[in-house]
Amino acid sequence: MMQSLSGYGRIVVKIGSSLLVEKNKLKRDWLESLADDLAELSRAGVEIIVVSSGAIALGRGVLGLPPGALKLEEGQAAAAVGQIELAQAYEEIFAARGMITGQVLLTLRDTEQRRRYLNARATVGTLLRLKAVPVINENDTVATTEIRYGDNDRLAARVATMVSADCLVLLSDIDGLYTAPPADNPLAEHIPLVERITPEIESMAGVAASELSRGGMKTKIEAGKIATESGTAMVIGSGKRLHPLRAIAEGARCTWFDAHSTPATARKTWIAGQLKPSGLITIDEGAERALRKGKSLLPAGVTEISGDFQRGDPVCIMTADGREVGRGLVAYDCDDAVRIIGHKSREIEAILGYAGRAEMIHRDDMVLKDFG
Repeated sequence: MMQSLSGYGRIVVKIGSSLLVEKNKLKRDWLESLADDLAELSRAGVEIIVVSSGAIALGRGVLGLPPGALKLEEGQAAAAVGQIELAQAYEEIFAARGMITGQVLLTLRDTEQRRRYLNARATVGTLLRLKAVPVINENDTVATTEIRYGDNDRLAARVATMVSADCLVLLSDIDGLYTAPPADNPLAEHIPLVERITPEIESMAGVAASELSRGGMKTKIEAGKIATESGTAMVIGSGKRLHPLRAIAEGARCTWFDAHSTPATARKTWIAGQLKPSGLITIDEGAERALRKGKSLLPAGVTEISGDFQRGDPVCIMTADGREVGRGLVAYDCDDAVRIIGHKSREIEAILGYAGRAEMIHRDDMVLKDFG
């Protein structure tokens, strides 16, 4: 199935350790070819986020750690050293192509807890607005078994949904999904398109394909479920060749997974119907008119607050006569929100003692009722 990556507005590209690192050394020529592809997409107006493995593999080489499984503290130490190596490589290679990079280290909790989720979403969004490429990795220096993803396939899917990307690219050591693991079954057939992930599709997944891989096809299918249900299309393609993204765009064998909606629609549905409101925010007529025009809700338009909520919690937006205007994720804890109602955004820092968000609820974190 021919699809052009340049047709998407925001793409998350996940890179596995086995593609980026060989014998604990960075495969610099491969990363340079990928950077060429990303620079080409960037020039076409596509926003790029990279989710990169490789820190532990690089760090263990620098530290001279022996082959085989590492103890938890050894893996964390290797990650600490490897993250510096990896960040330096990305900075040098991307800068040579006119791209700025910024490192973002996440844990499972950063994408699961709404407060941290909003912080991470805002950081990545700001980097993109400033024309920088976020390079994201799991924070293996502090993550333990209980609070980690353990593979970057699912992390990449969570990042894609968090930033409302419309395409997720999983570069792998295999060129897509087969009816059975092709290494075990020479009769396995390649599947170019998955319209919906069914139990039958899930049963086709195998296990990790190399020593450096934490995942395998099973985690890629799980990532696909996360992504497609949130409106993000996904493609699994081979990263074993140079210029892997260019190859996918030119029709190289890969597997596409159809999204079930758009990221914006999926996010609005989640906010509107799947979250239990923790409070009420009452607004004036001017704020209601602004919301109808697609504006964010500013503190100046808020007249009353009730409930006990924290930043990132869902709240109902009400009018003075008791009509529900919409719902959204609030940008302040309830105590701070009460202090700034009726005030201009420029006054927030003087009132709270810190420079908070200009909006009480940003329009991207809000869904309005049908006004008829």
